[in-house]
Amino acid sequence: MPLRVVLDTNVWLDWLVFNDAGLAPLQALVDAGKAEIIIDAECDAELVRVLNYPLQKWTLNADAQAACIRQFRSIARNVSTTPPAGLPACRDPDDQKFLLLAAGAQAWCLITKDRALLKLAKSRYRLPFHIVTPADFPALQSVESVQ
Repeated sequence: MPLRVVLDTNVWLDWLVFNDAGLAPLQALVDAGKAEIIIDAECDAELVRVLNYPLQKWTLNADAQAACIRQFRSIARNVSTTPPAGLPACRDPDDQKFLLLAAGAQAWCLITKDRALLKLAKSRYRLPFHIVTPADFPALQSVESVQ
């Protein structure tokens, strides 16, 4: 059974636009069928919207945006979920959707660089999934494969 993983919007940008080499371990797991990226309608809509933003020297024209949309939709599995009750509120309300998706989809982890989400990972709340940075993902995945 592949590991279910949720990516926040900035991590998706690192994958789709910035070609961040730090995501290579995750990309290899996805390519091998050992990890499954999960997305829902709300996160999909945000990513489509953000791909239209000016991204400094990486600002995308309409064709490049369409290519990124096709790419992430071919990689990610779109799901509808009902998140469990009792999830903590993220300090940044815009990030709550990632918590809801990860919990509702029974994800193994949420990969993010967002400070508010990472702070929740260290809080007293016991979340049903891990929250890690892309840099920390390989170590977490290595621990999982040993268990």
